[in-house]
Order: sequence, then structure tokens, then C-alpha cells
Amino acid sequence: MKKILSLVLFLSVLNTYAQISWQGGTTPEETDAATLLFDKTGTGLDSYTGTIYAHTGVTIDDGTDWQNVIGSWGNNTTQPALTLVSGNIYKLDLTSTIRNFYNYSNTGSITAINIVLRSANGSQQSTDLQIAVGSFQVTMINPNANNSTVVVDSGSGTQILAQNTNGNATYQLNANGIPINTATTNFYSYFFSNITENQNCELIVTQGSTSVTKHFNILVNNTQSQALPSGLENGINYTSNTTATLVLEAPNKDFVYVAGSFNNWNPDATYAMKKDTSSDKFWLELTGLTPNQIETYQYWVVDQSPIANSPTMVKTADPFSTLVLSPFDDPYIPAATYPNMPTYPSEQEREVTVLQTGQTDYPWVVTNFNKQKKEDLVIYEVLIRDFDADRNFQDIIDKIDYFKNLNINAIQLMPIMEFEGNESWGYNTSFHMALDKFYGTEAKLKELVDLCHQNNIAVILDVALNHAFGRNPMNRMWMSDTDGDGWGEPSTENPYFNTTAMHSYSVGSDFNHQSTLTQYYVERVVKHWVEEFKIDGLRWDLTKGFTQNAEESDTNTNAYQADRVAILKQYADYSWNLDPTHYVIFEHLGFGGSATEETEWANYRLNEGVSKGIMLWGKLTNPYNQLTMGYNSDNSIEAMGHINRGYNAPRLVGYAESHDEERLMYKNLQFGNATNSSHNVTDLNTALSRMSALGAVSLTIPGPKMIWHLGELGMENSIFTCNNGTVNDPSGTDGDCKLDTKPQPQWVDNWEIDANRNQIYNDWSRLNYLKVNEAVFEGNYTINQADNSITPKIYIWDDALPSTQLKNVVILANFDVNAQDIVPNFPYTGTWHDLMDVTGNTTINVTNTTNTINIPAGGFKIFGNQESTLSIKNFETFLNATVYPNPASKLFQVNTPLDKVLVYDTTGKLVKTFEGSFDSKYKFDISNFSQGLYLLRLSNLNQTVSKRLIIN
Repeated sequence: MKKILSLVLFLSVLNTYAQISWQGGTTPEETDAATLLFDKTGTGLDSYTGTIYAHTGVTIDDGTDWQNVIGSWGNNTTQPALTLVSGNIYKLDLTSTIRNFYNYSNTGSITAINIVLRSANGSQQSTDLQIAVGSFQVTMINPNANNSTVVVDSGSGTQILAQNTNGNATYQLNANGIPINTATTNFYSYFFSNITENQNCELIVTQGSTSVTKHFNILVNNTQSQALPSGLENGINYTSNTTATLVLEAPNKDFVYVAGSFNNWNPDATYAMKKDTSSDKFWLELTGLTPNQIETYQYWVVDQSPIANSPTMVKTADPFSTLVLSPFDDPYIPAATYPNMPTYPSEQEREVTVLQTGQTDYPWVVTNFNKQKKEDLVIYEVLIRDFDADRNFQDIIDKIDYFKNLNINAIQLMPIMEFEGNESWGYNTSFHMALDKFYGTEAKLKELVDLCHQNNIAVILDVALNHAFGRNPMNRMWMSDTDGDGWGEPSTENPYFNTTAMHSYSVGSDFNHQSTLTQYYVERVVKHWVEEFKIDGLRWDLTKGFTQNAEESDTNTNAYQADRVAILKQYADYSWNLDPTHYVIFEHLGFGGSATEETEWANYRLNEGVSKGIMLWGKLTNPYNQLTMGYNSDNSIEAMGHINRGYNAPRLVGYAESHDEERLMYKNLQFGNATNSSHNVTDLNTALSRMSALGAVSLTIPGPKMIWHLGELGMENSIFTCNNGTVNDPSGTDGDCKLDTKPQPQWVDNWEIDANRNQIYNDWSRLNYLKVNEAVFEGNYTINQADNSITPKIYIWDDALPSTQLKNVVILANFDVNAQDIVPNFPYTGTWHDLMDVTGNTTINVTNTTNTINIPAGGFKIFGNQESTLSIKNFETFLNATVYPNPASKLFQVNTPLDKVLVYDTTGKLVKTFEGSFDSKYKFDISNFSQGLYLLRLSNLNQTVSKRLIIN
């Protein structure tokens, strides 16, 4: 697995001389100017020909690595560039002096340079390198690295060995702050005997005015066996306002300490976890905690006889953490996004878990949300990072009216679990139960979910449980760390992960879902988000990876795999046990045998009293993009629904755009049909004008549908847009920029009031309203796209509905660049209503079902046998009322008493409710409304009437 680098690296590294060296061959002093040479041969940059940049800092005399880092990872304007010397040799001039180059002004000494060499976009890089500075160097022999750990049994001892260059030096060994041995030599040896308590050691080595300090720990096995109390889960168990019991399941481990703020990160024997007598679980009860006070801790997990390349001790946060602090990411999280963030404990390394007793429950407004039927779902997929400028939950909260007025009824958040780095899609998850703080606090997410529920919008989370990455505790506790830097791949002992991915879509470390420990972990993750955050559904990423039978084989990965079917049904069952109406969505994108799996899942438990059935992602990007570009589709759009896939249940989440696909508008502008100068698809406004028709032939098809964020405004930025705004060729050597943070023009440039973009939003809003509120859109359908034509026709009907209701819908679209006369083939003659006209006044009288209808280039028509329920005429009842003045600007009145006034915009969205006891003199305030046509539904004593109001 390729290591994921954060904005700043704080990693322990090896002395490496093969790839980097000092020009001239002599090790410089920190007060010298020097030139560093880099040979890229055999490194991750071997084939790279662009500019090489240095991510670099220094090691100081107390052994702390990566201090005074220059710039930030990936920032080419602040990080130094290397100069090509010849062939594969590059140089970096450390001008003036090494201290000045790194802006190091402290009293301590620089003893080494830390450096990672990278390509311009960071996609190619060297390993973590280190080279010595200064003639006085100290090397630890036992323990063999700074900040390492020696493990001993109680009462035994260990030999401390070290040596130095440049003649004799004075060695002083301190243990828990107390000097225990002093010697003058250039080779130090001391046997530390009869150790019964953990020792925090310093070896201070002084030569003249220069001192170097090496730190190491001695851990004593003080484990006691005791049965785990009943009713406790892995992770934190809050047992009172002042107590908590920690449980860690750790097969093949000998003992575990809990180090934390409550013991000053220096645990004694009382913080040795007890070993359960009948399992692989370690546990410890913490007492005397202060209610509501934030504490932090790590597990120090020890294997006294590790297998080859595995560490003796791993320091790790709790795998079941619900909040972690990270030294890599937290310094770059804005205080406005996460106010009063707990402080990361000084002198620690890697993530730590936050523990806090006495927390109060969130005051939910909606405690029993009634979810929309699966068939009627209109899901809005959003990457919080790229939706608005603050890149946090508050941005989504602030736009609730935007979502509500679009008539979507579910928001699907791309992964929000603690992932590596901040600027990410989130699929590099490290802690699946912890919220990533870059997006905000737990309370803010709960506020978002609650607000969505108040507005009849479900919340679905994208979860990446196929894999995890290097910071994940279950990865690190059982890892093969061949270079000793504290990171690694799963070892053969790992009870959670495979050493090699068991499928051909490998990313990160591959979970073994046949492991009972993995299954327990996954179900705890599901339970946490469903019960703690009232999440309505989960979209399971990369479900093809949930098999153990397809190692490195595309053929086997895409074949029917019984173990994959069974485990994913088990996870679905678990979700439904927690919430019978829970949405389960798989990103399987199956074909061949794996498509047979989709059929099985779609029909699973479908006919129960509370209908289940698993929903599947259905990608139709290519055929839809062919249409929007103005060409005959390579493939039919028939697979946008469930019928063409052989499913008996309308559960397919069809979409033309998702986060993984190129933006349709980008390809329209780059490759669109330009043969008609008056309708040139490569022209922005022309391309935008065609996107309403896209919605007409996609969103209306029965079954759940999905919109990728900002498609409703015609977002045209390529998915390969880089941080600097350029677009990279995805096949190029500089990487594809796919994961880069994207520009945010939509709000700055007021796209909402741009007539061409707003037209898409309004049309899609109307289409969504029809889909969600009209029963016919849960019925049958056919898609007529003979020879994958450019003028598709869609017929939707439900013969169980009476003819007095909307029971037949005909959708005609023209994606040509010229107007077309289309034969509609209406199912019968009579009056047909234009369903996009909110007034209900536009009709056609069909006397011959094959008479052609002219549709302009890029246009569409939707006809129904009756008006929609939103049309004004269907609101009329018996109340006699007059609205005046009309048009109005700031106020209006009604000439009769009322108890309720509902105000709708022309998309059918409720935008304002007046409720109370209003007499005929009451003035209704509309001063904050935009100009346009609105529909009023006036009510009094169960009598209603609808009126039109123009606001100018």
C-alpha cells in the first residue's frame, strides 16, 4: 500500500545514504553551507522527468524528527525545487548555512536532514530519507532507534548500548527523570537490572558544547488475568460520569498499557490492561474521571516475540474511537469549522482517542423520521469539501432551502469518517466510527441530520468498508514494517486484513470479511451511525471487494461469488434489524456473474411487511453524455431503470453523473456537436440549454435516482481540474488531479440567478416534484430509443390508477442540434396536458396518436392524460377570496378571514407558511421574496382556494 502523506509529515525515518548524499563526500556542520545530491535511480521518481520538489525538515539533538518543515506538502511555491545536475542526479543547495536554510534559531543542534522528494503534484515520491549533519553523531545500538521500546519481564533487565563519533563523550542515563548512570567513553554499555516498573529513559550524550539526547522506553509485562465483566463492547464503555472501561481485542499480543492524559502519558502497573481469561480481549476500568472533562489516550500494544518485520510495540488510538486527534491533520482545521478543538497532547505521536464522560444527548427535534419510499428517492450526492467555500457541515445547513426547493428527498454525503489528510474524497478512511473534524463537530452533523429530517430529507452516508489505510489501528497493530518507520502493510498475523487483496479492484489494505472480527467491526460501525446520528441509509463503496475468492483476477472478481453475496446480505440484515426502513445501497456496478448478485440483492426480503430490497448504483454516464453532446448514443439509456437489468424490483439508483465520472457539461463543451452554428453544443449557453432535457429522460424513469452535486446548475469544471485550476490529462505523468479540491464558482458567480443555469435548476425541481408526488412514476415504463437514437421517447403508466388521475405520461426529447418532428405515439387520443406548465393551462388535443410534434434542438416535452397535482386548478375548492394588490411588491391582503396561507413557487416548492388567525385587514409580508409568479393556497375552516400572485 502506498503511504498517504498529510500536509506535514512527522515520521520517524531511517538513515539512508544510497539515494541522498553530501556533495564532496564530507558531512557538513549545521553552520556550513552544503549541497545535497539525490540519485532518483530505483526510487519512486525513476521514470519522472518533471521538476522534483523537496518536502524537508530537520532532526534536532533531542531526537525529534521533521522540525522546521519548509512550506507544506504539495505547495510548489513554498517548497524548494531541485536542480538537475546530469542523468539521474539532482541537487539541492542549502545556501548560507544549514541553520539559515531551515530557519532554525533554537539553541539546540541540527543532527540530520529529513527529506521526501516528490513530483510536481505529489503523485510520485521517494521514501522518507534522512542524512546526518555534523561530525558529532550518536547511534543507539540497543535499543536500536530513538523513541523505541524495550520489553522486559518484571524483575529482569536490559543492556543499554550506544556509540558516538569524534572522540570521547559524556553519557548520562536518566530513568523517569532520575540519573542512574554516568560514563565518559565513545562506546557506552550499561546493564539496567531489576526493572519492575515502566521506565521513560533519556540518554544524554555531551561532547564539548554539543549535546544529543536519545529517548526510549522500557515496558514491563505486569499483565494480570481477570474475566471481562459482562455487557461490555470493544472500545470505550461509559459506565458512569466518573468511570469508563476500555476494551481492546488483540489476538497474538502479550500485554497492553493504556497511556493517556489521566496518567501523564507515563503509565505504571495500574494501567496495564487485564487479560480476559476466555478470549483475546484486554480491558481496564478507569476511575476518578472528571465528568465532561476531555481526556486522551492510546494503547501501547506489545508482542514480546514478534514475527519477522513486525514491531515489538505499536502505539495506537482505539480502533473504535468516535473522536480522534491527529498531529498530521488537526493543525490545518479552521477554528470556525471546529471551535474549541481539544489540544493534541505534546510529545506524543500519531492519533490519540478522545474520552469524555458525562456527555449529554443531542436535543433531537425529529425523533422518528418517516423515510420516503425507495421508489420515490431523489438522492443528491455531495462532497462537502467541494460544495461551498467553508467546506464544512454548516455550508450544507445554510443551503437547506436550496435542497428543499430542488425537491430532492435524500442527501448522500461522501465519506465523512476520519480519513487521512484533510483535502480528500474520504475513501482513505482510517477510523470508521470517528467523524472527520475537517467537516465539523458531532453536534453540527447532528444538527444537519435533524434539519434535513425537519424538511423531509433523508441523510445517507457513503462508507468505505472494503479497505482501510495505514493509520488504521487494526492495520498497524498487526503490520509488517520492513523499514521500521512505524507504518506498514498487514502482516500474516493480521486478523482483520488480507496481506494481498482478494479481488482485482485493490485500494489500501483489503478487509477480510470472512473474519468474525471484521464482521463485528463492520456491524459496530453501522450501529454507531444509525443509532447515534439517526442516519437513514448507507451507500456501501466497492462491494465487489467483499470476497475472498478473486485474488488478482478480473474474471473472478466479476463472477458470481457466494461468499460476497452471503456477507453483504448479513450486513443488510443487521442494518434492517436496527431500522427496518434503512436504505441499503451497494456500489457494485455488476456485469456477468456479479450482475446476477445484483438481481439477488434487489429482490432480497422484498415482500416482507416492511419491504426491504437492496438498492444498486446504476451508472449510465456514457449513453447520456452522448445525447447531451448531440450524438447518437453508443448504448441505450434503457438500463437507467430496473427493467432492462432483469430486476423484479424498482430499486436501481440510476444516474448520469456521479463523483467518479467526468462532468457531462465539460465533455459537452470539449467534444459537443458543433455542426450547427446556431446550436453549437460547444457554446456554454447552448450546452446549458440541453441539460433540462437530460433531467427529463433520466429523473422521471421509475425507481430511485441520483444527482451529482451542482449538476443542476450545469457545473462544467472537469473532474480532473487541479488545485490551481488547470486540467490534467488523466493519462499524463503528472497524475490526473481527480482527487484535488475543485474551484467554487457556483456561489461567487451567482449561478442561482443566471438565467441559463437557473432554468436547469427549476426544470429539474419540477421533474423531481412530479416524480415524488405523482403515483404514476412508480408504475411501468418503456424507453423507446430505436437504434440508440438521438430522440428518445419514454412512456410511463399505471393501469391501476383511475382515468381521472394522472395515469399515463409521455416524454419526448430531441438531443439533435436541429429541430425535429417527432412521432409521439400517444397511447390514446384526447386532451393531453403539458406537465411542465404549473398553471395547468397548456394542453394539446390529440386526434391522431402519430401526428408529429416539433421539438427544438436540445428540447423536451412531458405530457400527461391529466394535470399534475401541483397545477392551480387542482387546488380550487369552495372558499371565495380575492388577493390584492396583485401584482404586489412588499405586502398583500385577502378580503376574507384565513387560518393558513401556503406560498408555492412555480416549481411547486413550499417557500412560506403563514399560520394563525388572520382577519381581512391583515397584511402578509412578502418583502424578502424574489420577483416572479407564486401560487397561494388560502385556507379557513377546512375550505381552500388557490390563487396566483405576481410579485414585482
